[in-house]
Amino acid sequence: MVDAQYAPLTATLVRTLTDKLYEKRKAAALDIEKQVRDLLQANHLAELKKLLVVLKGLTAAQNAHARKGGLIGLAAAAIALGKNTADYTSQLIEPVLTCFSDPDPRVRYYACESLYNIVKICRSSALSHFDELFDTLWRLSADTDLNVRSGAELLDRLLKDIVLATNSFEISALMSLVRDRIYSQNSSNRRFVVSWLSAILTAPELSISVYLPEVLDGLFQMLGDSQPGVRDATEAVLGQFLERMHEQKDGDRAELSDMINVLIVHACAEGSTLTRMIALIWLNCFLKMHSVGLLQYLSSFLTAVLPCLNDSQLKGFAKEINTHLMELLSENADIEYDAVIKVLLKHIKHEFRDTRMAVLNWISRMHVTAPAKLFSYMDRVFPVLLSLLSDTCDDVLLLDLQLLSDICEGKNTSGVELQELNLDEDTLKQLSGISPYLVKFTSSLLAMFRSDKALLNDRGVLIVRQLCILLGSGSIYRCLSVLLLNDSDTEFVSQMVALLNGILLTSSELFELRKQLRTLESEASLHKSLRIFISYMGFSTYRIAWLVCIIAKLRTCKHTSTAPMESRCYG
Repeated sequence: MVDAQYAPLTATLVRTLTDKLYEKRKAAALDIEKQVRDLLQANHLAELKKLLVVLKGLTAAQNAHARKGGLIGLAAAAIALGKNTADYTSQLIEPVLTCFSDPDPRVRYYACESLYNIVKICRSSALSHFDELFDTLWRLSADTDLNVRSGAELLDRLLKDIVLATNSFEISALMSLVRDRIYSQNSSNRRFVVSWLSAILTAPELSISVYLPEVLDGLFQMLGDSQPGVRDATEAVLGQFLERMHEQKDGDRAELSDMINVLIVHACAEGSTLTRMIALIWLNCFLKMHSVGLLQYLSSFLTAVLPCLNDSQLKGFAKEINTHLMELLSENADIEYDAVIKVLLKHIKHEFRDTRMAVLNWISRMHVTAPAKLFSYMDRVFPVLLSLLSDTCDDVLLLDLQLLSDICEGKNTSGVELQELNLDEDTLKQLSGISPYLVKFTSSLLAMFRSDKALLNDRGVLIVRQLCILLGSGSIYRCLSVLLLNDSDTEFVSQMVALLNGILLTSSELFELRKQLRTLESEASLHKSLRIFISYMGFSTYRIAWLVCIIAKLRTCKHTSTAPMESRCYG
């Protein structure tokens, strides 16, 4: 080792600088600091550059202690340069960066220490190497050595402080780096990325919301991280972003659409409840911010909300969104009805009661606000509503009956062809004046009763009684009677007659009809009224005996009040 090899440093100084003992290396660094000051003061800039080249060479030496010496020497040079470091930033930083790939963890640690001191002196001029610094710190955040990670965290905090204090910093440079790393699967790398987003979000003067669509999906994926610390930090950052969104309501529509699609995906995804919850919170906030403007995404919102209505942790947010959307619905709303109907029919047989109820309420709401638009899809909706009559939940059944009744009472009859029921002209004449939907509904109901005996036996009375409440006993009995006249299945007809007989005799819904039959004054008026009733109800002569029997029983029942008939009346 000769002096000329390391000029302007002496061989002795270099030997001390590369010693295995830290204290000796530190003492040599102090000498280098003094020498750099002297060269700078004497304006021997060429010699100063040679000195930095020597130190760079040491950082690439085969001996680990030599590399450590080169690192501490560069830090000492930076301290000596002080405010003049801007002209030497590259010569100071670049040699240190190469040492972060060193297999020796102690070298990597000393590289952290050296770079910290260099960046602390260079301040904003160090940002010319921001990309390399960020990438290095990102890799070091997952370093296997705890001391290296600790050293990197100190350097990371320093770099954040410098960025936030530099008005000329290009936020686009940072977000480009974040975007490239947002899908990292390593928890430590994720925590690093989130920490940078959090730091930038604390600076109101830095506009970062415009980049949200580029990182939103990656952030939501981080909510499913195995480390609680990563999940908590990510949730906090998403909260910060949401506050920024409140401040800046007017955004690019394409970007808004992209973000809604991301939120829908994560609200529907299986797995992390936290991810789904935060997605619903975001959707709810978007809805409050943009109101009617988001109805064009109604089908997407329903896709996310409907399955969550029964989840104990999610239903609060889901119900709030669902209610708000329903309140916004109007006749002139900008809605893709075809897509909405498709989503509703997909979920109408959902395993959870609350979801099925919500679907029925949506169809009902559409029937109220835009009946003409709904009826254009009735060929798809009506059969599904009919099939729901076999639902095992009474609440769903009653709501379904209410909706079917509303449809049957509607004036719009488009899409209904009674000819498909194969009824003769006389029957169609007897059904004149009755809503075609009611006829189709009643016909379908009888077909369901015929094919599903359990439905007839278990729910038949409830269904017929509820229909009498909703549509009037006269209309229901008339329609059922006319259709039964055309039925050749005598066993089924007998079952239906028995069911209708029991309801007529005992249910409160038919009290007025019983009263009319019970108060006939004479046998002549009985037969006269009976024939009118028979004609109205559509019964043939061979069933007169049945009605006579009913009326006779009704007249023998002694009622002192208007209370409903009890079962004892037809013993």
